[in-house]
Amino acid sequence: MKILVIALSGIGDALMFTPALQLIKKQFPDSSIDAIVMYKGVKDIFSRTALFNQIHYHDFLNSSKFSSLKFVLSLRKKFDATINVYPSNRKEYNIISFLLGAKKRGAVKYLRSDFINLGFLNTHIVQENDSLHNVEENIRMSEKLFSTTFDSSPDLLFNINLDDKLFAEKFLTERNIVSTDLLIGFHPGCSTLKNHTKRRWEPEKFSQLAQKLIDEKNANIFVFGGPEEAELKAELISKVNSDKIFSVESRNLGESAALIKKCRLFITNDSSLMHVAASMKVKTVAIIGPTNTNYISPWNTVHTIASLNLECSPCFFYSPKPLSCSRTDVEFKCIKELDVNIVFESAEKFLRG
Repeated sequence: MKILVIALSGIGDALMFTPALQLIKKQFPDSSIDAIVMYKGVKDIFSRTALFNQIHYHDFLNSSKFSSLKFVLSLRKKFDATINVYPSNRKEYNIISFLLGAKKRGAVKYLRSDFINLGFLNTHIVQENDSLHNVEENIRMSEKLFSTTFDSSPDLLFNINLDDKLFAEKFLTERNIVSTDLLIGFHPGCSTLKNHTKRRWEPEKFSQLAQKLIDEKNANIFVFGGPEEAELKAELISKVNSDKIFSVESRNLGESAALIKKCRLFITNDSSLMHVAASMKVKTVAIIGPTNTNYISPWNTVHTIASLNLECSPCFFYSPKPLSCSRTDVEFKCIKELDVNIVFESAEKFLRG
């Protein structure tokens, strides 16, 4: 059986497919599994699983429609089944799956905007359930596609290598940090697509939290984020009066993951690095405002959600529409009025434990 995984969304979504991937390969060990991806970080994660025969990378966002169509058609009729990794409720993804020409096309039928995004082009579907985690939705979809039942829900799979571990060791050594020191990771960023920067806790509050953890817990703070978040990280660090806060500049996601694994605690927005921390089994405080936490809470790791739990939350469910807020008093109150002390208390519980 030849299977193609269509993983055109981001790093976190790719990681949350890896439990289903492991189950598929275990159930069908002789299958050939390929993937289509459009982010290099996703290609890196999938390459490290050693479960794919080939990973096809194409930069759909910056390529012409003609070159993208040519790329998709080059893979047409080569697979028995395709899987649209959840969430993928965009008509472009459904069109790609259809054009690939597999007889079996697995996907989730979305509760919102499914028809106008051509969800009917898929052949094997499960109805979206807002009470389930993305991992669980991917497993249910795979069960439907392959007419089977899986008996477990594995951890997220992200393999770090020796070079990644050496980077982490060197990072600590160069800063005179030893294994007994308290290390806490921060990620103040998140996706910028579809107005999702509104999900971010303000960098000023991350700075205040860092100062409090340094002053009261003698913590070392590592601030993570990609090159596009360099300014955000610098802003956060500049407002902390201490030499115990450090910007992490890594060459790839594996190096970041290896250093996250060294942390006793990871404090983060709803972001891809939240899922990287979960894959490393690091205790996590997830700062979440509008998002449905059932979908994206850190999978199979000890965690807590720092939230105001407003009566209007959650308001963000999977839809192609940009993130918006209907409140008339304080827009995005769920994240803007989340106090530093709430997050600090969540972190302190883990540190005491």
